Amino acid sequence: MINENFFNLLKQQNAVLYPNEPMSKHTTFHIGGNADCFCEVKTINSLKNIILLCKKYAVPYFIIGLGSNLLVSDNGIKGLVIKLGGEFNAITLLEDNTIRCGAGVSLAGLCVFARKMSLSGLEFAWGIPGSVGGAVYMNAGAYDGEIKNVVTSVRYIDNQSFQKKYSKDELDFSYRHSVFTDTDNIITDVTFRLEPKPQELIIDRMQELMDRRKAKQPINHPSAGSVFKRPGKNIYAAALIEECGLKGFAIGGAEVSTKHSGFIVNDHNATAQDVKQLIEHIQKVVLEKKGIQLCCEVKFIG
Repeated sequence: MINENFFNLLKQQNAVLYPNEPMSKHTTFHIGGNADCFCEVKTINSLKNIILLCKKYAVPYFIIGLGSNLLVSDNGIKGLVIKLGGEFNAITLLEDNTIRCGAGVSLAGLCVFARKMSLSGLEFAWGIPGSVGGAVYMNAGAYDGEIKNVVTSVRYIDNQSFQKKYSKDELDFSYRHSVFTDTDNIITDVTFRLEPKPQELIIDRMQELMDRRKAKQPINHPSAGSVFKRPGKNIYAAALIEECGLKGFAIGGAEVSTKHSGFIVNDHNATAQDVKQLIEHIQKVVLEKKGIQLCCEVKFIG
């Protein structure tokens, strides 16, 4: 699929290449077979050129953030996996309490920067694993906060390598969804509008939320975060799973967390197949016992 000519042209694009790269190194599940080639891109121009190369040589490509919401197949990923580095990791303070942030920045890094600038609005995201691009892609949220509440615009590259921009009103945000969901468009940077607040109050709120996460979530075990979307208002997947007696239930090395039933953890060398079968089993049991179809929040790749 990736021939020598394509690979040689790829090497000219100011990118770091890792052939046959284990995806278990790049997902928070610590699961996944090898990618044909893993590529870290450092500039917008390189990204544009690489997308055009993939189109020309019919090489499938996949953009990865910090791998926090992914289950990669045990068979790996055919084609090219692209990670945004270099200038995609830049954060800049603009005028009027506005931050511009590259899509490759971790949410944690963005939260720390906002805290240093005494800007409030991102405290809810402290402790959410993943990148800024991934958070916008799925409108990440927690503790009554959502990314949609603080984003003012997003720049992106479409599948023809044209750079474009969405304003806030065009982003089509809803629960775990944005205009980018299930498209080939690549988020390059995001602009956030925040509110000034004394730094000590921001620190206190971030610490409060982190303490709640540590108390309730299995943050010390490899996982992809919350596995299922909330089925409805005031209906929670974790409660349904626990009521069905599935807390602690395991298939192979994958286990429903004994700390929070909404999480599946890689308890001991789980495979992607273990996790997939466990997800399907949970969905089947909850549907049979509760009459509710749980929709998976984790993205299956490969």
